[in-house]
Amino acid sequence: MQHFPVFMAVAGRRIVVAGGGEAACAKLRLLLRTEAQIHVFATKPALEIRRWAEAGRLVLHRRALEAPDLSGAVLAYGAEEDRAADGQLAEWARAAGVPHNIVDDLDRSAFLTPALVDRDPVVVAIGTEGAAPVLARRIKADLEERLPTSLGMLARAAAGFRRAAEALPAGAARRAFWSAFFETAGPEAARNGGAGEVADALRRLLGRHLARAPRTGFVEFVGAGPGDPDLLTLRARRALDRADVVVHDRLVTAGVLDLARREALLIDVGKEGFGPSTPQEAIHALLVEHARAGRHVVRLKGGDPSVFGRLEEEIAAVESAGLAWSVVPGITAASAAAAAIGQPLTARGRNAGLRLLTGHDAAGLAEHDWRALARPGEVAAIYMGRRAARRMQGRLLMHGADPSTPVSVVENAGRAGQRVLATTLARLEPDLSDAGMSGPVLILYGLAPRLAGAALPGLEEVAS
Repeated sequence: MQHFPVFMAVAGRRIVVAGGGEAACAKLRLLLRTEAQIHVFATKPALEIRRWAEAGRLVLHRRALEAPDLSGAVLAYGAEEDRAADGQLAEWARAAGVPHNIVDDLDRSAFLTPALVDRDPVVVAIGTEGAAPVLARRIKADLEERLPTSLGMLARAAAGFRRAAEALPAGAARRAFWSAFFETAGPEAARNGGAGEVADALRRLLGRHLARAPRTGFVEFVGAGPGDPDLLTLRARRALDRADVVVHDRLVTAGVLDLARREALLIDVGKEGFGPSTPQEAIHALLVEHARAGRHVVRLKGGDPSVFGRLEEEIAAVESAGLAWSVVPGITAASAAAAAIGQPLTARGRNAGLRLLTGHDAAGLAEHDWRALARPGEVAAIYMGRRAARRMQGRLLMHGADPSTPVSVVENAGRAGQRVLATTLARLEPDLSDAGMSGPVLILYGLAPRLAGAALPGLEEVAS
């Protein structure tokens, strides 16, 4: 992000516009929606500008801009449509410390004016950093259709009612009230009777919410998927948007955490095999503590919470504290890894079953039924298997597995930096060590990448 979006206070403050042609008019049509004091400097102002001046909506100076004219300005626009004149404004503005915009000149502008969807006091600003103004206009048109014209009236009514709403406890109870108003009660009242009906609807809604019993805490065990925010379920997104507290694992990506409500408390309880870990009992205590305080807690787990996520233990801890809970499934890493190599996890005539295995458990390197897994045609997705790969390779070969059995190792499945190592059981080590994979790894035993990954978009192949 090269331009940080802000909403600047301009009411009663001076904005300077240099220019009197169509470019200046286009900016002024936008600026005149504000409560700023607008000063226009133009030797030949357009008729539209003269009429605005006659109506007292702006101050027109029928001369060229001079450096002292920028004194006290909060913003300045160069709209002379003359490179030399607009360049002079940019130079003076920089010297005076005034943020300036030169129309259609990204390089000499200190700020950009976004496309706006105006439902005063609700304003949506859309920017593309000058890269795609046509796209910004398309998004604006889409939002114009989606946002009702009554939205501004609802926002003004809410602003006037904010003090009354403070009778509700801060946090979830107050958010639930405002959500109900903006999503249902407010729009319905606006359709039926205008501003007066909206005010009545606010009072009735507040009465109902004040009469409710105090909210009890709740825990949602949510699957964050393999890491790509686009792979989150809609239900998972809604959970993050409602959460007061998000207790998350190490494998949950920043992109997924960015979807959490901005005011939510984020608590990292990451664990790493054979490395630093948050004790499981401490995680249980956090879930119970925050839920007992009446908060909506999201326990965010990479992949699917029911696959090697210690879900049973955490549910038991929440249940024993008498708290309500639910599970939101997610896309597990095995599915993302299979998608990365273009192979189904099961296929008619190839394998009628799939094993989900872990490379290590609470006791260390995990033991499995190696004899059964070594049979021809077996397929397994092995989680947390990088450090256990050499041992699994030896156990399988010792129990008669075919050394040429295909093995695909997928690093960062379903996220940025995804890599695939195509190898065989006989070459799993040293190939895995030679690949230098440091991200989360999932081993697909019995599966090879389709066409060696040649037709798979976004796949970086590691030479075996």
